[in-house]
Amino acid sequence: MTVPIPAPDPPDRLEAAWRRLKEEGDEKAREGLILHYSPLVKFVAGRVGVGLPRNVEQADLVSYGMFGLIDAIDKFEPERGIKFETYAVNRIKGAILDELRALDWVPRSVRARAREIQRSLAELEHQLRRSVSDEELAEHMGLSTGALQDQLGEIATLGFVALDELVDPSERGAAAIGDLVADPRAVDPGGSFEQQESRFVLIDAINRLAERERLVVTLYYYEGLTLAEIGAVLGVTESRICQIHTKAVLSLRNRLMEPGQHMG
Repeated sequence: MTVPIPAPDPPDRLEAAWRRLKEEGDEKAREGLILHYSPLVKFVAGRVGVGLPRNVEQADLVSYGMFGLIDAIDKFEPERGIKFETYAVNRIKGAILDELRALDWVPRSVRARAREIQRSLAELEHQLRRSVSDEELAEHMGLSTGALQDQLGEIATLGFVALDELVDPSERGAAAIGDLVADPRAVDPGGSFEQQESRFVLIDAINRLAERERLVVTLYYYEGLTLAEIGAVLGVTESRICQIHTKAVLSLRNRLMEPGQHMG
């Protein structure tokens, strides 16, 4: 995902603002930094808002995200040499998702269908030892292909069927799936062997997706295209891309939750 760089301020002015905030607790410097980095909030809110129901206002998402930006500014440690934009995006996204989860506006029936599809997908992939088509999954569940695709589209509006999901929510400090995606442009800080192996498992899982699902995941998470833009590239509707994306991520979650189960 390409993170936009806020409108340029002279580097020395930004450095001075960070120094005044961290060393002196200068509130004016804090306000200046919030204003400078506020475009990041709109960017993240736009990404999170893709596929959410129309009754979820973009302005509300921005409002939730501002709390994440403020938290990021307060907790950021410039001396660590980490780029602030990268650090802040995760905080902003987390604040928005936390608030949406707290509101819990998704009907239980939709959550139940999401669990049923994910369970059926895991069963069928384990049985066939490969990615499965919509037609195969629909037959396994006793549905028509159209009904399955309608359900995938409805599940996509959860807003949480994405790589922001935790690999194992029951584990304290569990990583999100997206956190395990290796960025070839990033400098490896020498993470743990376990995290590195998880990245290999994720890359392997993505490579084993059906071609169209793999392409959608790549364009969305690596190239930063919107679902509408991906639809234009592939010549299908945005809602169809939503369905493909949802099925792909459900499949990835199954495979990452059982990393020892490799499909040949």
